Amino acid sequence: MMSKYVIICLFLLANHIHAQSFDIKTILEIDLGVPVGQLRAVPVNFKDGSKAIAAMYSEDAEIDPYIGMFFFPKHTLKIIQFTENGSVLWKRDLGPGVVPGVWFSPILAFDLDGNGDDEIWIINNSDPEHPLDYRRYVIEKVDPQTGKTLGQWPWLQPTEGQSMSHMYRHFILGAYVHNEPVLIAGQGTYGDMYLQAWDADMNQRWKIKIPDTIKGAKGSHVTPVVDINNDGIDELLWGERCIELDHGTQLFCGDEDTWQGHSDIIEPVLDYENNSWYIFTCRESFNNQSPRIVMYDHLGKQIWGDLDSGHIDTGWAARIGVDGAPIVLGVKVGEKVRTAEGERRTGIVENTYEAFSGKKVVLGFDVYTSIPVDLNGDGIHELVKGYFEGDGSLLDRNGNLIGNIGGLAAMASKFTSHPGEQILSYSRDGKIRIWADKNAIDSERAKKRYAHPFYKINQKQTGNGYNLFTLGGL
Repeated sequence: MMSKYVIICLFLLANHIHAQSFDIKTILEIDLGVPVGQLRAVPVNFKDGSKAIAAMYSEDAEIDPYIGMFFFPKHTLKIIQFTENGSVLWKRDLGPGVVPGVWFSPILAFDLDGNGDDEIWIINNSDPEHPLDYRRYVIEKVDPQTGKTLGQWPWLQPTEGQSMSHMYRHFILGAYVHNEPVLIAGQGTYGDMYLQAWDADMNQRWKIKIPDTIKGAKGSHVTPVVDINNDGIDELLWGERCIELDHGTQLFCGDEDTWQGHSDIIEPVLDYENNSWYIFTCRESFNNQSPRIVMYDHLGKQIWGDLDSGHIDTGWAARIGVDGAPIVLGVKVGEKVRTAEGERRTGIVENTYEAFSGKKVVLGFDVYTSIPVDLNGDGIHELVKGYFEGDGSLLDRNGNLIGNIGGLAAMASKFTSHPGEQILSYSRDGKIRIWADKNAIDSERAKKRYAHPFYKINQKQTGNGYNLFTLGGL
């Protein structure tokens, strides 16, 4: 029988070999030719099977509509689209009428008209001399082959008289209702909120208002689309509200009678064994209602909660537990500051749990600023510190350092033909890079993830809100 010493040595050796098995390399580099302060990107698919990436960027750092974070831009917002092999298809400058910031200007790639090519969807301004005149904002359909405008329609109008932070919160989403594509627009997060759906011909399918005075939750910075009840109709998790996207009807609102605040993070987590969804939330500190970290079931019933107070500013679900079991993270912060140089947070406290039981877990390493990504295709996540003030470090599930992407991440999913998932990074010097594991082999578990409808639709949300983490629960 092996001694305990030998078993421990073999375990450590196995971990060392696993950590050394990664071969993280840059497989593509694009030089934008200007410094980059912000960048978001989405995968673009064409009917011939080819793939591209549309990236929206500016030299300015992210501009937030909150008065303590807003600053006047010195540069414009631009779009570049290039193939997975690096061929630039087109570039476009959106001009002075579009404010560079994800809450003003999301981007989506989604095939609404059913021709097999993802159209590019943005918010533009028909009055470029007045960049804050929301009355002239339009949702624009862009030809993915040329970057030319294919059509414009009026954008959702906010309730007048609100603060800037309430009025300039924009989302563009794609979804399916019995396999029919539906385009969703969202406006607002903290006060009056509006949602609108269009069909393939851009006819209004429905429109709803969620008034500030209604009981229950506000919106979130994360907007997952999920078929929560497996009936073939996608739902939108708008904060703790679950809204079916056929008619815009609310199915439920988690803690409707006891939670009237805003949750920074809303993330579905799939229980594969029972084919049932859970909903993980991290709450901001608008009021003193507790708990601050909550897990719901697929009907909006609270399963467990933790922490009585605090601003839980970010978090995720990741398959980094035993045999890929889901772990959830909620990060409590003290102060958050955004300037023209970027943003930073102080007073960081990480809280990690087994997703379904709520049992506290000690990971033994720091995961703040990280995004889950399965680089080697084994169905278990690695982590890239590519968010907020992340330093670009790549960690395996045990916290071993396996590389560095040299910047921040704008996508972390399978968006090229290379095995495993990839990371699209950007750095201040204007370089976009795609990172992959040269040793990656897609396991059956990973292939099942890639093929899941939730993966396909939410993979396209990385140009929208704070949706870089959304795939982690799958």
